[in-house]
Amino acid sequence: MKKTVLNPVHRDLQAKLVEFGGFEMPVQYTSIVAEHNTVRNTAGLFDLCHMGRFEVRGERAVEAVDSVVTCNTAKMTTGRIRYALVPNEQGGVRDDILVYRFPESVFLVVNAGNRDKLLDHFGKHLPDDVEFEDRIEELAMIAVQGPLAHEILEPVTTTEWVPTFGDLGYYKITAARLDLDGQSYEGWVSRTGYTGENGFEIYVDSQRAASLWEQLSQLGGDRMQPCGLGARDTLRMEAGMPLYGHELGEDINPYEAGLGSSVKLKKATSYLGMDALREIKQAGPERQLRGFVVDGKRIAREGMALFAGDREVGITTSGAPSPTLGKNIVMGLVASDVADDAAIEVDIRGRRVPLLPHDLPFYKRG
Repeated sequence: MKKTVLNPVHRDLQAKLVEFGGFEMPVQYTSIVAEHNTVRNTAGLFDLCHMGRFEVRGERAVEAVDSVVTCNTAKMTTGRIRYALVPNEQGGVRDDILVYRFPESVFLVVNAGNRDKLLDHFGKHLPDDVEFEDRIEELAMIAVQGPLAHEILEPVTTTEWVPTFGDLGYYKITAARLDLDGQSYEGWVSRTGYTGENGFEIYVDSQRAASLWEQLSQLGGDRMQPCGLGARDTLRMEAGMPLYGHELGEDINPYEAGLGSSVKLKKATSYLGMDALREIKQAGPERQLRGFVVDGKRIAREGMALFAGDREVGITTSGAPSPTLGKNIVMGLVASDVADDAAIEVDIRGRRVPLLPHDLPFYKRG
């Protein structure tokens, strides 16, 4: 397994380590529930160094990116971020990514498990007159997520592309400097998040990542704790956010996943899969992503069959206990012709268990 530059830190903290996306990553430090609640109530510190990080440069960088993603990069101004999909020829999804507009380049953050696949995909489909760089080794990524994230970071952060830290809106990024206990860290700070809470991502030189983690930990004190992939998953599930390989995949299109708003079919540059996505939108998706609460104490996990009467109508994509709701929640792909209020059951190890429909997301901050 690969290891992030923060792996020694996780070992010192005696985190439980697991394989994820080809990396040895912390799934938890204390308990998933405790870390989940920390993010919902104060702030959590996350290692995101396993995520892929690419940069595209050149006069045609924007046009090049627009030829492989569903968002309209050409309409983005400096400091803007867009959620986008990288479709295949059939309209399925090779990955869901974030696209960042920099002054002289376009930056992309992709899922760890899809990094190698996208390196190959972009190598084949980006034009030769742009420079494509893999920056995963030199650039580290750390996230601070939670209602106190802004309060913790604002006093130590000086921004460059926006007047003040308070002007860094949702889905924006700025060049920035963090001054912590006599040390300065130059890099970028973005505001996106994958937890349903207010949160920020910090990008710095990989050689300084461990020092920054320690400084942030001291800065946060009792208000912030390290959090692993376990809490990240339950947090994103409550927020109704898709996880690639679950709610998205090569055989799951954006309209099935409820992400049609991220598909731009009218832009100057066409992209691979655009025609297929246009046809899917016109015909309507065969399946729809829906949310449910399990009626009872049993837990529905990924890959369980869904039934409406005797008819098998779909499959679960993610499921877990929700610490915030105090209930077991599940997302699944259901045939589009099944009514929203239809009686749906999930087959949990040979036993049918009723599900109660629930709008996505399960949780909204505020």
